Amino acid sequence: MPRSFDANRRAGRAVVAAAAALLAGCSTLPPYHAPSVALPAHYANAPAASTGWAVAAPADGQPLGPWWTIFGEPELDALEARVDVSNQTVKKAVTQLQQARAMVDYQRAGFFPTIAAGAAAQRYRTSQNVLDTSKAGQTLPDYTMGLTASWEPDLFGRIRDATANASASAQASAADLEAVRLAVTSDLAKDYFDLRSLDRQKQLLDDSVTAYAAALKLLQQQLQDGAIDASAVAQAQTQLESTRTRDADVDVVRAQLVHAIATLVGEPASTFTLPPRVEPSNAPDIPAGLPSELLQRRPDIAAAERRVAAANAQIGEAHAAFFPDLVLSASVGLESSFFAPFLTAPSLFWSIGPQLAGTLFDGGKRRATLHGATAQYDGSVADYRQTVLVALQQVEDNLSALQTLASETQSEARAVSAANLSLKLTTNRFDAGAVSYLDVVTAQTIALSNQLQAEDIVQRRMDASVALMKALGGPWKPAAAPAS
Repeated sequence: MPRSFDANRRAGRAVVAAAAALLAGCSTLPPYHAPSVALPAHYANAPAASTGWAVAAPADGQPLGPWWTIFGEPELDALEARVDVSNQTVKKAVTQLQQARAMVDYQRAGFFPTIAAGAAAQRYRTSQNVLDTSKAGQTLPDYTMGLTASWEPDLFGRIRDATANASASAQASAADLEAVRLAVTSDLAKDYFDLRSLDRQKQLLDDSVTAYAAALKLLQQQLQDGAIDASAVAQAQTQLESTRTRDADVDVVRAQLVHAIATLVGEPASTFTLPPRVEPSNAPDIPAGLPSELLQRRPDIAAAERRVAAANAQIGEAHAAFFPDLVLSASVGLESSFFAPFLTAPSLFWSIGPQLAGTLFDGGKRRATLHGATAQYDGSVADYRQTVLVALQQVEDNLSALQTLASETQSEARAVSAANLSLKLTTNRFDAGAVSYLDVVTAQTIALSNQLQAEDIVQRRMDASVALMKALGGPWKPAAAPAS
């Protein structure tokens, strides 16, 4: 029994749908795999367990939350909380991420048809010298209203590749935002600990100025009594004034650090203050983890890898340019030279039809574009691997620095103790008349120098701890990637 017309039409539709699905499955996007990079099994400068450092055990997720809380500084925590709200560098990175996500939406719109509507009313006159037309020399009105629709099926994956490119770029922008946050919060933490170190140095110098001034007053009285000569007073005067000069220099550097912190938290320097605080700072035990964990924790590494994926998608776009484009278009509307019958059935017009177009010769432009996309991909792979190598170097540098500075802290503490004992003994001998005041000045200078050197080591340890947290990527973990 022959099939009916409806059956034939349904069968035809099924064939067309199957063909469209088959063609839509074609893609010129090369298979993507994250670039391989050689990683060591452990850090060369990771301290042994006896030094108090802990090695993080591999886990499914890294600790979340603000990384700076590991230092236990409530004042620093309050300052860091203002970075996301007020820092203009972070705000700019946020807008760049929003722009990248808008581009993803723009590319995804290519999967859908474009529909436009319009209405027009015009009058036109045909030339009287036109032959073989009844409208020659006449002025006529024309009223039109209609809809047009066009759709380009993604036969060879051009739109899909462009969307994948935009999506990977948006993910890279998200990682860039986290990298900016990490950099700004690290700068803030470093400036904060440098400021507190200056506060402690300022206290040492203030105490020294007070002690030297008292000693000078005593020596001046002894000079009046004829117990000593003027050289001791001159030495004491020189020591006092040079220490005052050094004390004033600390004020200059401290003011600059306060201004820098104000900028990082988004406040004018003229309205921002931080009162001095001299409580000691202690470098925390930071779990270094495994080298492979850098690939998940470092936002700059994540951004570099996503740019490799975007470059891979660009290769697919360049391949798709070698294939033709199919555009399906349709229009429907009403047109009439008289307004009265404008909305009647005879005014209806419509058109529908496909268009297949491809480039036959372009002088090698498409092949050059493909070669350029491939070269860009290779460059992105090199950038990714270099980013990983730099990250490993930064971790090793700061682990080595912390290990060395921990040893320096102990030796400098012994030096401070010995210098203080030497100063005490020398002062007793001077009081007994056994040595000149020059020996006391020398002992005082050595004691103050060692105390400042000990504080400098503390400051460098705190800076290295912040730098290590930055090198490890803090507790950052890549967010879920937008669906492509």
